[in-house]
Amino acid sequence: MSWVASERYRVRQAPAGLALVQELINTRAIREYAPDLLADRETAERWLTGAAGEWARIHGLDSPDCALSPSDPRALRDLRESFERLLTTTAPASVTDPAPGAAPRPASGRGMTVRLAPDEAGQVRLLPVGRGRGWLESALWSETLLAQRAGTWPRLKICRNSVCGSAFYDTSRNNSGVWHDVRVCGNAANLRASRQRKRIRDAAEGDRGDEDTPTG
Repeated sequence: MSWVASERYRVRQAPAGLALVQELINTRAIREYAPDLLADRETAERWLTGAAGEWARIHGLDSPDCALSPSDPRALRDLRESFERLLTTTAPASVTDPAPGAAPRPASGRGMTVRLAPDEAGQVRLLPVGRGRGWLESALWSETLLAQRAGTWPRLKICRNSVCGSAFYDTSRNNSGVWHDVRVCGNAANLRASRQRKRIRDAAEGDRGDEDTPTG
C-alpha cells in the first residue's frame, strides 16, 4: 500500500497519521495530466480504500468500511477545501480539546465521534469510528489534534506555487520551506518574478523615453 495521491506530487511525506491529512489535500487535480481523485463516487471510494488501508497499516489496525454514498464525493471535496484553508491561515487554528469520546468540531459544525482505547502497552489511543466519509472525517480531525499537540502540525504546508498547491511536510531546520520542491516550484516562481520585474523595468524605461522625446 502507499499514499497514492501524495506520490503523484512526489512530496515529502508527513509522519505517521498526519500523512492522511496530507493525502486528502493531494487528491486535487494536477493541472491537465492527473485527475481529481474525489471527482466521482467510484474514484473517491477507490482512493479512500487505499488511504484508509495505509492509515490502518501504520497504526496496526484493521481497515474500515470505505463505502461511500452518491453525495459523499462532493462532501469530501468540501472537506478538502476546509483543510486547505486551515493550512493556509497565517496561524493555523488550534483544535480545542474534545469532550470525552468526542473529536474536535470542524468548521462545518458537524461533530465527530472517536473512541478512546488502550493499546497493548497500556497507552490510551484516540481511534476514529464509523464507516466511509464519517470514518475519514473522524480520522482526519483526530490526526490534526494529535499533530498539533505533538508540534508537527505547523510543518504541514501548501506549496506556495499556485499552479501546484500540493501539501508537503517541511523538514527544514527552521520550518521556513514554502515550495514542495525548490528545483521545480521554487525555480518556476523565481523565473516568473524575474520576468515580471523585467516587464516593469522595461515599461518604466519606455515611459522615461517618451518624456525625453521632443514635441512639436
